[in-house]
Amino acid sequence: MFNKIFSKLPRKSSRGPEHGGSGKGHHGVTTSSKSSDSVTVSQGGTRPGNSSVAGQNHGNRVPLPKVLNENNIHNNPNNGILASYEALPAFRDVPSSEKTTLFVKKLIMCSVVFDFTDPTKHVKEKEIKRQTLVELLDYVTSANAKFAENVMLEVVKMVSANIFRTLSPQPRENKIVDGVDVEEEEPSMDPAWPHLQIVYELFLRFVASPELDPKLAKRYIDQSFILKLLDLFDSEDPREREYLKMTLHRIYGKFMAHRPFIRKAINNVFFNFIFETEKHNGIAEFLEILGSIINGFALPLKEEHKLFLVRILIPLHKPKCLAMYHQQLSYCITQFVEKDCKLADTIIRGLLKYWPITNSSKEVMFLGELEEVLEATQPPEFQRCMVPLFRRIARCLNSPHFQVAERALFLWNNDHIVNLIKQNRKVILPIIFPALERNARSHWNQAVHSLTLNVRKIFNDVDADLSKECLQKFEEDESKEDEVKAGREATWNRLEELAMKKAASGEAVLIGKAPTRPSAG
Repeated sequence: MFNKIFSKLPRKSSRGPEHGGSGKGHHGVTTSSKSSDSVTVSQGGTRPGNSSVAGQNHGNRVPLPKVLNENNIHNNPNNGILASYEALPAFRDVPSSEKTTLFVKKLIMCSVVFDFTDPTKHVKEKEIKRQTLVELLDYVTSANAKFAENVMLEVVKMVSANIFRTLSPQPRENKIVDGVDVEEEEPSMDPAWPHLQIVYELFLRFVASPELDPKLAKRYIDQSFILKLLDLFDSEDPREREYLKMTLHRIYGKFMAHRPFIRKAINNVFFNFIFETEKHNGIAEFLEILGSIINGFALPLKEEHKLFLVRILIPLHKPKCLAMYHQQLSYCITQFVEKDCKLADTIIRGLLKYWPITNSSKEVMFLGELEEVLEATQPPEFQRCMVPLFRRIARCLNSPHFQVAERALFLWNNDHIVNLIKQNRKVILPIIFPALERNARSHWNQAVHSLTLNVRKIFNDVDADLSKECLQKFEEDESKEDEVKAGREATWNRLEELAMKKAASGEAVLIGKAPTRPSAG
């Protein structure tokens, strides 16, 4: 069901491979082991939960797992933590009554985190752990009995030990220039992905499993766990962000008690991004999740959801890196208009508030989003905002950047928008006619010139008398403008003559106050 929902959402493209590996199951994870051997840990009395802590606890009720450094495997074998990393029977080789115990042992074993920065280090142990993770994945997938609480605890510990780590992002200062998509650069890939991928897949299937009781599991998949999961969305690796997106959405769908907290926590990430850093790798993924959540909002919309639109979604148009997530943002915005058409006026005025002035590529994106919003806008809401809206569109029509002018003219290719304009032509045409006339007379781009003539013809066919009135007023304004220009030049000439005379005689130049023009209003 979730795959169907996400397939309707705009996806963030990536140059990197979506998922690695061969013999793939869901998300490219191998789900069957080629070896009949599994693995286990010979314990010296203490379970691997007494080493250094993986991240801060944040006061969660269940203590998070301890990350066991791989150096403990061979160094100092008498330290009471690990003596060896060795193979044991697979699940099929033990009686059913012992499988749960074996499952827990394998989870404890997989809490050991290896160093992947050196590919020559602990090669055998890494392969043993990979095979064990694959076996655990198969076990979770085929589970036909409810997971016990001790199993839930150990799964969360193992997952936390592997995925919760300090991210080391690449410098991002020079990644975005005038809205250029940062995905032109190759994303950073985590070298530990061969293990991380299977851990993510295992946890995703664990959360989605019908054998998981959310009322019990929420004690372990708690708010502290969710906050740390949200922190990982800033990962440079697009494959990891894809898994995080699917996992968080599963948690949101299954743990209803966590839903308000998840929305609030995501909002905090957005606030920090918009008003503080303008740097985050996972904004597109967050918006994909929210797109499906917004799609499920009940009507009438709650005030909380409307505030989310006004305080977060609309200000998200402000950052320079809008190109990274604009497609997903636009989808969320249009979802609100389709849910409640009365919000169209609020959204359009919000777009006008953050309209880019010197960034042409952002202007093109805004115009595309504006068309999607207008397509879902009804006449009453359109009439509330049409005056400031078409003042902005008139400026876009006269833009020297041909793509901006062309995209603005493409609005007249949309039948719904054309009908709205025709119904309100007596207000709209006087606003945009000067821009159309200037384009028809002097725009340098031939495509813009041709499109302008087509738009002007639409108005002539609908209301020829109104077009003539607008043309007459335009010509009058042009002649007045020539008079004003000539008067301005005469004033400057007079000032120059006075300055030359005074300079020749060595006297100071005094300039009287210019006469004020009567106001128009």
